[in-house]
Parts: sequence; structure tokens; C-alpha cells
Amino acid sequence: MEVFERWRTWDAARADLAELRPALDADSIGRAAHAAVRWHGDQTRPTGAPYLEHLLEALEILVRGAGETDPDVLCAVLLHDVVEDTATTVAEVEAEFGPRVAELVDWVTKPPAAGAGRQAKRAARSAYLRRLRDAPRDAVRVKLADRASNVQTLDRMPPDFQRRYYAETLTYIVPLAADEPWFASWYASWRERYAHLL
Repeated sequence: MEVFERWRTWDAARADLAELRPALDADSIGRAAHAAVRWHGDQTRPTGAPYLEHLLEALEILVRGAGETDPDVLCAVLLHDVVEDTATTVAEVEAEFGPRVAELVDWVTKPPAAGAGRQAKRAARSAYLRRLRDAPRDAVRVKLADRASNVQTLDRMPPDFQRRYYAETLTYIVPLAADEPWFASWYASWRERYAHLL
């Protein structure tokens, strides 16, 4: 199973993009990376690493793994958490990056739970994940890259989280990869690597 962790900074990503996809407009993708940094601010990953690392991993998965070249999709993957995890709105994303990027971000944004309890949060999360079955192909690719970044090093998470996240990924995310050959293959390898969590 390939792990994507080479792009720790935008400069590293930009250098690889120039080599791998010279026809790609790296400036527009760079604008999305800088906007993500601005909007996410001081947020970090559970490991304490800068949040940008997750976004760049998802970008690397789409570019180096899945061969994505659509600039809107690549911008959306860098911005996929800004509405869910910050005060940024879909309208603000649209104002800076256009309606298509905003729509993709909106599709992969988990809505807030209707109640504060654990059951309400769980129900909202399940409804969001089921809704992804109706998402446009490009939004699905953004979600597949997002989750691949989150689960590629699942063994670094607490054991109870590992089992829960593994099961959720098998139930809701792996089926989304069925029509995406690269992602289907990657998730099959991932599933085998972490099969002991069942």
C-alpha cells in the first residue's frame, strides 16, 4: 500500500507539480493552498502536525496516485475542510474560487448535527456519508482522497478509533471507490493492510 507523505509544504508540492504536470496551472492551486492556510489558521492534526499537511497529502493522492489534472478538483481538495472546520462559508469559497470549486467543497462538507448529543452527531455523520452516494464524480474523488489521507496511517491513531474508523471506511467510503480504478485498487490494498481491525 503506497503512503503519500512527500508533500509537507506547498513549495515541495509545487516542485513536484511542475515536474509531473507541467501543463497544470500551479498558481491557481497555490492560491487555494494559501487560502487554506489563511482560513485554517493555527489548526493542527490530531498528531500536532500543521493542518496543511493533511490537505497536501490529499492533493498528492489525487495528483501522484489518481492522476487528477482538473484544477477545480485540485483546488477543492485543498479547501475541502474550510467550511466544515472554520468560520469560512461556501459563499466565501465561491467568491474566491468560483461556483464549481464551491459546489465540490459543499458536497464534502459535513453539516452540523441537529442536536448536541452523541446520537445526534452519529446520525448526522451517517446521513452525510450516505449522501455522498449521490455526489458528482469529482466530489467523490475529493472525498476519496481526503479519507485516504486520513486512513493511510491509521495505525498511528488510538486502537478504539482505528477499529471504528476502519469499519466506517469499509461501510461508506470503499463502495464509493468502485467506479474509480486507482482508488479501488488503493483501498483494496489498504483494506488488506488493516484487516486485523475487523
